[in-house]
Amino acid sequence: MTDVYTPNRAPYQVPLSKLSVRFDHRQFPFETTQEVQGLENGIIGQNRAVRAMEFGLEVKQQGYNLFMVGPAGTGKTTYALSKVNQVAANDQTPSDLVCVYNFKHHDEPLIVSFSAGKGTDFKHDIEELIQDITTEIRNVFESKEYEQKSNKLISEFEQKINQSWNELEEQAVEQGVKIQKTSQGMVPVPVNHQGQPLNDEIYQMLTEKQQEDIVQTVRNYQQKINDLMRKTQSTEKNLRKEIQEMEKQTVREAITYFVEQLINQYETHEKVVEYIQDLKEDVIHNWRDFYSHKDEEDQESLLSLAIDQTSKDEHRYQVNVLVDNSDVHGAPVIHESNPTYTNLFGKIEYKGMNGTAVTDFTKVKPGAIHLANGGYLIMQATDLLSHPFSYHALKRMLKTGYVRIENTLEERGLISTAGLKPEPIPVHIKIILIGTQEVYQLLCHADENFKKYFKVQVDFDTEMERHEDHCLKYAAFVSNYCQKEGLRHLSAEALGKVIDYSTRLIGDQRKLSTSFHEMTEILVESNYLAGKKGHALIETEHISLALQERFNRSNRLEKKIRALIEEGTIMVHTDGERVGQINGLAYLQEGHYTFGQPHKITARTFMGRSGIVHIERESLLSGRLHSKGLLILSGYLQGEFARYRPLPLAASITFEQTYSIIDGDSASSAELYALLSSLSDIPIQQGIAVTGSVNQRGEIQPIGGVNEKIEGFYYTCKGKGLTGNQGVIIPDQNVKNLMLNEDVLNAVEEGKFHVWAVKTIQEGIEILTAIEAGERNEHGQFPEGTVFDQVENKVSDMIKMMNKVKKQSNESIGNDGPE
Repeated sequence: MTDVYTPNRAPYQVPLSKLSVRFDHRQFPFETTQEVQGLENGIIGQNRAVRAMEFGLEVKQQGYNLFMVGPAGTGKTTYALSKVNQVAANDQTPSDLVCVYNFKHHDEPLIVSFSAGKGTDFKHDIEELIQDITTEIRNVFESKEYEQKSNKLISEFEQKINQSWNELEEQAVEQGVKIQKTSQGMVPVPVNHQGQPLNDEIYQMLTEKQQEDIVQTVRNYQQKINDLMRKTQSTEKNLRKEIQEMEKQTVREAITYFVEQLINQYETHEKVVEYIQDLKEDVIHNWRDFYSHKDEEDQESLLSLAIDQTSKDEHRYQVNVLVDNSDVHGAPVIHESNPTYTNLFGKIEYKGMNGTAVTDFTKVKPGAIHLANGGYLIMQATDLLSHPFSYHALKRMLKTGYVRIENTLEERGLISTAGLKPEPIPVHIKIILIGTQEVYQLLCHADENFKKYFKVQVDFDTEMERHEDHCLKYAAFVSNYCQKEGLRHLSAEALGKVIDYSTRLIGDQRKLSTSFHEMTEILVESNYLAGKKGHALIETEHISLALQERFNRSNRLEKKIRALIEEGTIMVHTDGERVGQINGLAYLQEGHYTFGQPHKITARTFMGRSGIVHIERESLLSGRLHSKGLLILSGYLQGEFARYRPLPLAASITFEQTYSIIDGDSASSAELYALLSSLSDIPIQQGIAVTGSVNQRGEIQPIGGVNEKIEGFYYTCKGKGLTGNQGVIIPDQNVKNLMLNEDVLNAVEEGKFHVWAVKTIQEGIEILTAIEAGERNEHGQFPEGTVFDQVENKVSDMIKMMNKVKKQSNESIGNDGPE
């Protein structure tokens, strides 16, 4: 056996300068953020999103609505409101919308548009018109002129009727008949020469011929009475018509002046002119609704009298202003935080009356769509999708270009009362939805028409480059926020600490996080701590303390797990050597708090053909990604040690003391190290933990949560005792993601803890075992004594043993067989 050199770990050790970056606050051209000018456009590091936003807002064609995509906290809503208000200020103010009574079709209210601010003017004009009409009708019907004209018609009628009756009575007297008024009406009664009614005794003394003449005469005059009664009724009917025509003509003449004045005022608005003319005709036909003989002291105002005493619709002369843009400058911007169907598309209210629900056009209420018509409507996508009627109605509106005010209860059959059907309203609106990438992808896949109506994707990134310009803009953002919220300003050094925390959040030394809500929370909490200590500025100590307090409020589970490890309940070894055992690293999330935790991974190998058995996989505690990692291990071992011969290997791998679902492939390199250790019988240093995934060629691939994993193992080692030989192996690609805390940095600087970065399995196994991994020579053999040579030897022994067992089995079968 030749000597095997002891590998040097130093080339793989990550230097202290690369374990974190610290912002040099001396490069700031200011002492505090109070000296910094605020942001101009309100957004940092989102150039692609800004360009998309500007494009979407400037293109006015149909379908170019916007969907702002990105995780929560990146400032999408704040930027949307700021940018849209900026653009809307230069747009034209849209029209007012009013709802009026339809005198031709009572259940189909009319929707009339006016230039901004004129809707309310129109309402006041109609109210004034009704007041004038009410006053004029009262005056004209209480005037002597109308009284004389009315009395003259009635007098002529009475004279004519009286004359007819007098003539008939005179003729009747000459014929011995008197017309008397009884309870049965006017009847002819036979009389004697003295004009007295004939009694039965005298009548019986008459001859039969005389009796027949009297009967015939009575019959004739009864017929004449009937004819005169019919003539009188006909004349009365004509009189009523004549009086009604006179009343209507009187009303027409009385109100025409006021109506014509209003028509002239709106002569360019054809729909309004038609409405006023219809109103005029309705007033003429229902003028009695405007006139009452009650004492004025017992009446309300003239307008109330005209409205409340109507016989058809008590509100039909009112004007319902749906949208009043008199106070809007530019286009309206509506941020609807609760996009229910009624909040978006309006509603028709009902009131109870006599045991039923009734409504009228004055109970038509607008929604956010109407208020934002001609402008912009901003909504959260998840809020919209939580109301299915809202989303489908929104799509229908975008498709047709019209919006209707309807009652969804009628569609679902929950109310059976007769409803109203207001006119559809043309819509010209820009919709801005805000949501996550998951919601956007869901809509793209689930709704084939979604991208037809939302053509512009405004994609917000979670990160931006960490360079001087962005750091200065960060300072401007902090200055803005502190001024807006009344917080203390930050010193330049404290701002550098905030920038470093932003880099830690995104997990990349070259980047800054755009999750500004995380930053604002730190500002608020550090401001509170600075106030408690009576400081005028937020200093670095306040930022550090605020971060520590945040961790302390959330790390209950982490502390409990760490305590269980320190007391030995969870068995994790941080010193010594063991074959087939290694510390893998995982990170857990509890709410918004993530932390790393070491897990003991063990592997046992033995002769067989079952391959690698993962206990978590067999017990259904393994996710698909973790199962994929296991198959990759098989591919690596087969490719490395079974190129020209089958691999008679059986192995089992497990995460010890883990009883929940395991997923992800970041432990696949650790599992492979454990397998190689078990196959070679070479122990692994237990003070070194491993994270990183591996491909079939043995190359180490990057993983997530590298900082939390390193820190988690460091605190575990610290709790059980630092030896100076402990550390973590990470993928070389993850070096740029390192932003370790001060505790770990200090321990590394003092040589008590280490971080190594590797690119291949060979490099990692050398660090773990302090033995050379080995490379095949030109003869396909590994150097003697290397880790891979030991594995190769173990595999060869397994093959020999397998062949021996097979040979013995065949011989046994031959001896026992028939002769």
